[in-house]
Amino acid sequence: MDMHDSGGLTPEQTERVVAIAMDLAREGGTEQLVEFVQHGLPVDVRDPAGNSLLMLAAYHGHADTVRTLIRHGADPDLRNDRDQSPIAGALFKGADDVVAVLRQAGADLDSGTPTARAAAAMFGREHLLAT
Repeated sequence: MDMHDSGGLTPEQTERVVAIAMDLAREGGTEQLVEFVQHGLPVDVRDPAGNSLLMLAAYHGHADTVRTLIRHGADPDLRNDRDQSPIAGALFKGADDVVAVLRQAGADLDSGTPTARAAAAMFGREHLLAT
């Protein structure tokens, strides 16, 4: 299943692999996600709405998955098609531990719509962004 040269996968099979990976990100299936990435799945692969694996893991509150994806090269600032950043999604969901992981990874607090700073203000979580 080497995604770099598609390893003989049909477009439908590739789409299915990506869908499975997205479900794993939502569920916090860190070990299985790492296996997919080690077998060639791009760590910043996106779903049809532009959500990356990291975005889905962040939004669903899986700090360990977020940390592991970052360690494997995931972009902590990759925004989806609605211009939402992973850190703003984590702030929206109240995933304080995910916010901490993304801050440690240097997430941009001023990118996206709304920005992380604006999201923190909206939801009373400014303390999470204090230095």
